[in-house]
Amino acid sequence: MGNHQIISGEIYFFLTNSFSRRGLEANQMTKRTSDAAKGEGQKGKVTYTIVGLTVVVFLLLLSYGLLSGPRSGPLSEGPAPNFSLQLFNGGQLSLADLRDQVIVVTFWASWCEPCQEEAPVLEKAWQEYQGQGVTFIGIAYKDTENKARAFLDEFGITYPNALDPGNRVARAYRVQGVPETFFIKDGEIAGLYLGPLTEDQLVTRIERLLAQ
Repeated sequence: MGNHQIISGEIYFFLTNSFSRRGLEANQMTKRTSDAAKGEGQKGKVTYTIVGLTVVVFLLLLSYGLLSGPRSGPLSEGPAPNFSLQLFNGGQLSLADLRDQVIVVTFWASWCEPCQEEAPVLEKAWQEYQGQGVTFIGIAYKDTENKARAFLDEFGITYPNALDPGNRVARAYRVQGVPETFFIKDGEIAGLYLGPLTEDQLVTRIERLLAQ
């Protein structure tokens, strides 16, 4: 009887201890699972935050690029944009009609001091090269008709000149300021000069194009 009690007590102790350990292990496992879930949740929140910020930055950059558009200087090569303008003398001029010519297109303004410096150089070259397959075209940039006409009279300019209503031609050539001079041959932009040309610079460019 005593042995049975001892054995029963040992069995009871074993079972109680076993269940206690299993209960403790189960609690610890549950806690670890809970902690892991919390950790994963926090990682998930961080991941979502990073992804969200990345998307916002990307959209801002995309929006800026679309709104600002590409920035570039004046055209220096490629097909010359065609244009037709009403000349100050009442005639009509179309670039497409001058395809067999070396064309010097100069953008100028009455309020531009470097243009005043350049005006006699352009007129002298025009007097020398007209009738030799060279045409000069002056386009008044952001100017008024009265002031532009007064400028032409003051410097005795005789080659074709016109206003550019709405700066349409200037935008097509991506003009940034004045004076800017474009050299065109066979419908292509063959050269560009920013600023006032000297006589040597102008003559050299014209002679080079005539020789091609």
